[in-house]
Amino acid sequence: MREHGTEPVRGLPEPLPPGERLLWQGVPWGRALARRALHVRTAALYFGALLTWGAASAIAGGATAAAAARSGLLPALLALCALGLLALYAWLTARTTVYTITSSRVVIRFGIALPVTVNLPFAIVAAAGLRTYADGTGDIPLTLAVPARLAWPVLWPHVRPWRLTRPEPMLRAVPEAARVAQILGRALAAAAEQSPQVAPPVPAEVRAPGAVAA
Repeated sequence: MREHGTEPVRGLPEPLPPGERLLWQGVPWGRALARRALHVRTAALYFGALLTWGAASAIAGGATAAAAARSGLLPALLALCALGLLALYAWLTARTTVYTITSSRVVIRFGIALPVTVNLPFAIVAAAGLRTYADGTGDIPLTLAVPARLAWPVLWPHVRPWRLTRPEPMLRAVPEAARVAQILGRALAAAAEQSPQVAPPVPAEVRAPGAVAA
């Protein structure tokens, strides 16, 4: 298996074939990934509410404020550890993910422990969406034209939420997402003009780096 450090082209398991051009590469923004995919803010609010409720209950039961604070120290440390693990996972995910758009496909390379490459030829991409956020990042989900051998748990977090039966791979927390969506849209349009009117669908491919395509 080919590890990330020995990729012939960053984010790709093999060099681009003749005629295929690299149009864009990028990585998700870890902070946005932590907020929207791992819901770190929601978890922090939840833990904060639990700690506040515990302290208020202790004081209502006759404990002093100092005693209530001491009793909540261990739960607070556990909550901080949980939030830290979520933030660390988001950082590692962003660090080990590369999104690639070429003139003929979208490639998603990800995986902290086991590198995985998802290869999505334009022939199976029916549409691409865009959702932008106030921080300038955005999500670009891809609707597939044919059922593909893609599993939602395998793709997560690079997949549109709640599309469990027909997963939609997604470029998530992408900086300058509007510009990236324009690049992808132009590439899809150009590929559609060059392809025959009727073409057999090409199955999506998920493989570990280093595997040889048939």
